Amino acid sequence: MKNNLNIDFLQKFLPERLSGSLPGLNAQLKLSPLPPPSSLTWLDARGRCLKAAVLILIYPRDSQPHIVFILRTSLGNHHQNQISFPGGGLKEGESFVEAALREAREEIGLEEEQLKIAGLLTPLYVERSNYCIHPVVAITSREINFKPCQLEVAEIIEVPLSHLLDRKNLKQEYWTLRGQKFLVPFYEFGQHKIWGATAMILSELLEIISRTEDLTEKV
Repeated sequence: MKNNLNIDFLQKFLPERLSGSLPGLNAQLKLSPLPPPSSLTWLDARGRCLKAAVLILIYPRDSQPHIVFILRTSLGNHHQNQISFPGGGLKEGESFVEAALREAREEIGLEEEQLKIAGLLTPLYVERSNYCIHPVVAITSREINFKPCQLEVAEIIEVPLSHLLDRKNLKQEYWTLRGQKFLVPFYEFGQHKIWGATAMILSELLEIISRTEDLTEKV
């Protein structure tokens, strides 16, 4: 993958791709811990799961596309001390897009002006929390100054898209989780390890981008 990927091209490219057939579960499972924590998909659980939405925001930093993640504090209601996308549960009457934007506004101070909603990725079911997570992809061409909510966000983590697309930054280790040994794949960024549901969601987006052989030639 060449390093001339830019925001302008992504703004044109992603909405078209997200409106078509998605890689789906096959792409998500590439970043699932082994053995998989669940054999159920969101289609199996959609009638009984809780609904949540997360925002995958692509934006420029130093002229390069980045994706923002948050390291959650130990004070929040969910996913304490974990790296995730901004997001949370739906309120009554909200769409997935509305919920993702609201949570991003509350957690990282994101203003919705000049954001373009590119589309949604495949939902992911997390059996342990009984949530069906609906990922919303948004793009902006302007740089952003984040204002994290100190109660919920311990750190803003800004990762270049090129770093995530570079397979040398994809690692795996054996971890013991809840008394069971798992082989855990993750994206490494400095001292951070992006794994679990966040990595599984990210895996689908990166596959959509990287599977297009002539991606950078059209920029």
